[in-house]
Amino acid sequence: MSTSPLASRYQSLGSLPGIWPILAETIGNNSALQDPHSRPETQLTFTELWQQIRQFAIGLQALGIDPNAEPLPDRVAVFADDSPRWLIVDQAIMLAGAADVVRGATADPGELIYILRNSGSCGLIVENLALLKKLQGSLIDLPLKFVVLLSDEALTGFEQSWIILNFSQVLAKAEESTLQNVTVDQTDRLATLLYTSGTTGQPKGVMLTHNNLLHQINTLTDVLRPQFGECFLSILPTWHSFGRVGQYFSLSQGCVQVYTSIRYFKQDLQTFKPHYMTSVPRIWESIYESAQKQFREQPVNRQKLVQFFFNTSERYILARRRAQGLTLDAPSGPQRIIGRLQALLLAPIHALGDRLVYRKVRDAVGGRLKLAISGGGSLATHLENFYEIVGIELLVGYGLTETTPVLTARRVHCNLRGSAGRPIPQTELKIVDPETQKALPIGAKGLVLARGPQVMAGYFANPEATAKAINSEGWFNTGDLGCLTVKNDLILTGRAKDTIVLTNGENIEPQPIEDACGRSPYIDQIMLVGQDQKMLGALIVPNLDALKQWAREYNVSLQLPATLDPGSLAGLALTDIGLDQPVVQDLFRQELTREVKNRPSYRPDDRIGSFRLILEPFSIGNGLLTQTLKIKRPVVTERYRDMINEMY
Repeated sequence: MSTSPLASRYQSLGSLPGIWPILAETIGNNSALQDPHSRPETQLTFTELWQQIRQFAIGLQALGIDPNAEPLPDRVAVFADDSPRWLIVDQAIMLAGAADVVRGATADPGELIYILRNSGSCGLIVENLALLKKLQGSLIDLPLKFVVLLSDEALTGFEQSWIILNFSQVLAKAEESTLQNVTVDQTDRLATLLYTSGTTGQPKGVMLTHNNLLHQINTLTDVLRPQFGECFLSILPTWHSFGRVGQYFSLSQGCVQVYTSIRYFKQDLQTFKPHYMTSVPRIWESIYESAQKQFREQPVNRQKLVQFFFNTSERYILARRRAQGLTLDAPSGPQRIIGRLQALLLAPIHALGDRLVYRKVRDAVGGRLKLAISGGGSLATHLENFYEIVGIELLVGYGLTETTPVLTARRVHCNLRGSAGRPIPQTELKIVDPETQKALPIGAKGLVLARGPQVMAGYFANPEATAKAINSEGWFNTGDLGCLTVKNDLILTGRAKDTIVLTNGENIEPQPIEDACGRSPYIDQIMLVGQDQKMLGALIVPNLDALKQWAREYNVSLQLPATLDPGSLAGLALTDIGLDQPVVQDLFRQELTREVKNRPSYRPDDRIGSFRLILEPFSIGNGLLTQTLKIKRPVVTERYRDMINEMY
């Protein structure tokens, strides 16, 4: 593929907002942003986007933003969710010479106030009037110069010392003034503070610079190179590092960004037929489960045919990987030859399965998805296999908020399933012993350290935490465990702080086992427990839809509600709906045993002893998932402490 015609112009930029006038000049009339769910629907060209960013920046300076504040830029908090206006505000703050402090509008108000105080923000931009009213009582003693609503709601009945305006009123201020230039060097200047959601304790403010952000834009073309006018579907929140950089990158390449949400996601896949997507594993699990549900609803003979094709195609893709040398165990020459022969024999059946079954899955995601990138967590093996079988090129990337975020990514030409990919340009990785910090040889498992232009400047106003995370040589401690292959592919094995230590001294990484168990159609969510116990245990959120069909097929009496949403299950116990029956418990025991033992690296200590079914899904709303859809293990453990103790 050819290099982007804009790439050379971005290399010399000193700040992120410099990309917008280049885009306006080059492809100004092309569509940039589209939000079909806003009222009215929003559509902006690159010229219109740049004009609104510039206008809003002028308005912010008129409200008191100092473009050359020292030693740190002014900070403006933005508590809002993904939308075209979010992007306009975000880039206008940087263009005005300030840094933004971002968090979603649905975060706990107490957390938002903590972030506002900790960051020392002089301005606040909120989603709407409703959120402002929630926060109003805690804003009185804060040194705010202004508050802005991202909406155009009328502002009445407020008594305060700060200026308060809505979005359109700030834009209007551009008519009264001109943009003051930023004269300080912005390259290593703070661009944004991203507060980590974390699983315990108060969030820390990750300081990302313009150079951090520009590095991602200038190097991610090594992973994918979209063309002008191609469509990116955006579902990740822009206050999430991966979602945010994904949007910056796609727009910097001249693509149109279409906004969606969990509610409209499947509908928008069909309507806008995206070429690219970035997302987290939970979204790919959702698409997979939707496909499985449709297969389960087919007549029995049709189900058997579909299963035959998938079983055969799985053998085909595994053989093809061996032939291509794309397996974690580095196949020998003879193994690659055998793999090639097996793939040739199985290819006709796979091709027939593609025509009859797999094409429909691709059509369900729009039919023209060139590739998608999954980040924010590991991708279970059964998902890797499923998407390869159906012909959806799914790459996996790895990184953290503190690394802006991308450290590694797979490439189309070396899509090594089970890996986190290879470092992106200018990025170094090192595996060290967790105790001694001494470097380990290729293939040895240890703690992953990273170094490169994308590593954060540090944690805001927290030098102790910064020193703990980044050593004197600039190596960042990711907190992840893994190893490197001979070809420099990163294989992650778990989080250092998630490791479960059994009483026999064995260290168990829960994520790979949880991913394996998630292959069962009857398990929606699972979290392993067992710290300081003889064996592992599990908390399981069952897939009630799949259970309902199983009960019909095997004549098991379950008293499930007509609708299976969380609201209809509130207050119900397992005994109320029949999930305490021995036949149901036996089903889950068989599923756990099979999926755990089928893991390639199975050990006896991986066996799950006791388990408990719970009806309340882990979600952001009940505080059991982070904003990036990762299980808050300590919180879940505390919530179900009595149940866990009962297991042992």
